[in-house]
Amino acid sequence: MPAAALKPTRKALPTQSTAKHPVLLDLPYAPLEKRALPPGRPREWYITHNRRLKAMRLAIALLDSGVYMPNQARDETIRDTAETIGVHPPSTTTCHMVRALMRYSR
Repeated sequence: MPAAALKPTRKALPTQSTAKHPVLLDLPYAPLEKRALPPGRPREWYITHNRRLKAMRLAIALLDSGVYMPNQARDETIRDTAETIGVHPPSTTTCHMVRALMRYSR
């Protein structure tokens, strides 16, 4: 008898793909405490760093809301998600970065 047959089965919680109704976006419970960025870097480094953080937040929120493929994440969808999670609307460059993160996470 296989070992898998001996284990009791647990019913999994519904996900976006298996639920009968859409699963609501789980908003962050409490923001992390902000820390100062390291001093002495060029301004471009800080801009890129903050853009990457924003793109990661947006990619995670899109994945949580059921958008799994980069071609489903149009700029309007990403900007609507940004409004939902409470961040400033992203630029076209940041939207491109969000799609790139979704592409390489697979």
